[in-house]
Amino acid sequence: MDARSFVGVLLLCVAVADGKPTLRKERVIHESDLNKRTPEDNKSFQYDHEAFLGKEEAKTFDQLTPEESKDRLGKIVSRIDGNGDGYVNTAELKAWIKRVQKRYVYENVAKVWTDYDLNKDNKISWDEYKQATYGYYLANPGEFDETTDQFSFKKMLPRDERRFKRADLNGDQAADREEFTSFLHPEEFEHMKDIVVLETMEDIDKNSDGHVDEDEYIADMFAHEDGGPEPDWVKTEREQFSDFRDMNKDGKMDLEEIRLWIMPQDYDHAQAEARHLVYESDQDKDEMLTKEEILENWNMFVGSQATNYGEDLTRNHDEL
Repeated sequence: MDARSFVGVLLLCVAVADGKPTLRKERVIHESDLNKRTPEDNKSFQYDHEAFLGKEEAKTFDQLTPEESKDRLGKIVSRIDGNGDGYVNTAELKAWIKRVQKRYVYENVAKVWTDYDLNKDNKISWDEYKQATYGYYLANPGEFDETTDQFSFKKMLPRDERRFKRADLNGDQAADREEFTSFLHPEEFEHMKDIVVLETMEDIDKNSDGHVDEDEYIADMFAHEDGGPEPDWVKTEREQFSDFRDMNKDGKMDLEEIRLWIMPQDYDHAQAEARHLVYESDQDKDEMLTKEEILENWNMFVGSQATNYGEDLTRNHDEL
């Protein structure tokens, strides 16, 4: 695809994204896909397996023999032990679970990495990203109409640069894989959440007064195109705005109120699961797990439903 075609596709995507929806738009960011434990999960350990491995990898482990499962688990334990002290504590286990639950994010970054790492130094500088994303626009600015496109290149470029700088934790104007992941998926990283809130404000705040009023809040979800009555869910959202979103009752939402709206303080499933796994496997009750303790309770972490599957089913599976 040449540069002109690429830009055409990008503009089409922007136009679609900017089209006003007639259905509810989801702005709320959910911390985890983990659901609350059920009594059945306690019996089968399925919840634990999916939390520790991810749903797809849990299915792979289900096909392994017990010996193969324990062998792979031993290798995983070494990766979880971040400080290399020979123990896995609750914080390390929580970090692992959270990483597993957002594996798709890292897989997405891996797929596009080479598109931006132009000099192949295993880092992506701001100049590389700018060239790969905006190079055609910068070389041919006259071909773009900036008067009506809300998400025009002229607005998108400084917004991306601001986000890139926030993701660049060491300030070297280049992003390693973790930093670039936080740039592309800021909602998944604590230090990027201020940017997510600010960008949400900018998206909805049509009059640029630094606040989101009720009409702007509703317009982000619903386009009243036919002039008819509002659907019941829109009326409910208006009540939600006045009763819960606008916490200080000044008729509008500020940045903190937007944060509380899109980032509700949900139950921390990863923390709860990490504590559960430590409690159930910590034989000496020192609140840390050795590799031996984990392997002793291997069926809670990874499990195996295999009996006569044989090696043919698992020979070509990549390790986690």
